[in-house]
Amino acid sequence: MMSNSAFITIFTPTYNRFTLLQRLYDSILQIEYEDFEWLVVDDGSSDDTEFFFKAISENAHFPIRYIKQKNGGKHTAINKGLEEANGELFFIVDSDDILPPNSLKNINFQFSKVKDNPKIGGIVGRKKNIAENISIYDFHEKEFISSAFDFRYKFLYQGDMAEVVKTDVLRQYPFPVFEKEKFVTESLVWFRIAKTFDFLYFDEIIYLCEYQEDGLTDNYWKLIKSNPRGSILYYKEFLENNISEAQRASTLKTIKTIALANGYSFFDLFRMLNIDQFVSLSKMTLGNYLSPFKSKEDIK
Repeated sequence: MMSNSAFITIFTPTYNRFTLLQRLYDSILQIEYEDFEWLVVDDGSSDDTEFFFKAISENAHFPIRYIKQKNGGKHTAINKGLEEANGELFFIVDSDDILPPNSLKNINFQFSKVKDNPKIGGIVGRKKNIAENISIYDFHEKEFISSAFDFRYKFLYQGDMAEVVKTDVLRQYPFPVFEKEKFVTESLVWFRIAKTFDFLYFDEIIYLCEYQEDGLTDNYWKLIKSNPRGSILYYKEFLENNISEAQRASTLKTIKTIALANGYSFFDLFRMLNIDQFVSLSKMTLGNYLSPFKSKEDIK
């Protein structure tokens, strides 16, 4: 192990991405850093993913751990990964993306600046889109400290970022799991962390991404509507932040859309929202609920 270096868990949740895994593996082979492991949780793939990892584990010069679980969604794979990770830092790298050779070296350098600060939960670098050969977003400063929520809604940055979080911090915020639902937005966890911890944001590319047509990013809104309990929980908690009236109205409309798409009654929403949120939603959507709706008894 290198002196004064952080041991990093590169964590990859994967599902039927056998054809893309070789590219990610090749990029990890080129990493200019020694103190890391590659931890993979296979979320029930039916392709040759398991065979691939059996083959490469025999010859890799770094530790690879492969775990297969029943399909439950990316968020459940992340929960499992956090249970198993050995790293001081937890770096989620999707199976359709790659890492630049200097990525972990840059991460270690930036982390050394805040490692002993108990108020800092991790560090965040930039992503670059492989297909378009452009960065997702340029920062206005070389580096700065912010909560994940302020980063989005005070400083108004958009786009996906490359979060590298202290493993012990992220373990405090497991994703909620709902029966028969297989998606919870990662923003729910980032914004929960933001209530206690800040991140160090730095203006360097540490992650190269490529968005697949059948991936989570391209299907985000469909996933939000088809996984209502996790989605409404996220928007409920979002409303508890200091946001504008326009953002509040937009969020309430989103909750209404999800509720109507899933046949939720006012009684269902009463159990899911706090009283102020429920009253606000009732005022703006009463006309949509004049006819009776069935109750979802499993909603909690």
